[in-house]
Amino acid sequence: MAKETFIVKNAVGGMIYIDTGKSPVDYRLDAQEDGGWLFTIRTKRSAAVEEILRFRQELNVFVFREEEGRPTVKTWYYVGDGPVEYDEAGGQLTIRAASRIEYIPDTYLS
Repeated sequence: MAKETFIVKNAVGGMIYIDTGKSPVDYRLDAQEDGGWLFTIRTKRSAAVEEILRFRQELNVFVFREEEGRPTVKTWYYVGDGPVEYDEAGGQLTIRAASRIEYIPDTYLS
């Protein structure tokens, strides 16, 4: 069975706001028709959510997929100017990424 870790961090300062490897969070990733990706995260409004909204143009999102007997696959999603919003009524944070790079860290520099 594959293990997946979802991370949202500040691209400039390195601060990690969400890391499902340390604290589970319910999230979904959907490919968009225009080639982008939409993350929908179910979470209460918190200091971390406030920081994500504050630094919305400095976010990087990562998904690490680990399968037994295989190297970890890392996907980096670049948010850039993509909308980052919090829906108070639904308790959902949405992050829109415009591009992504998928690679295997073990072989990246080989």
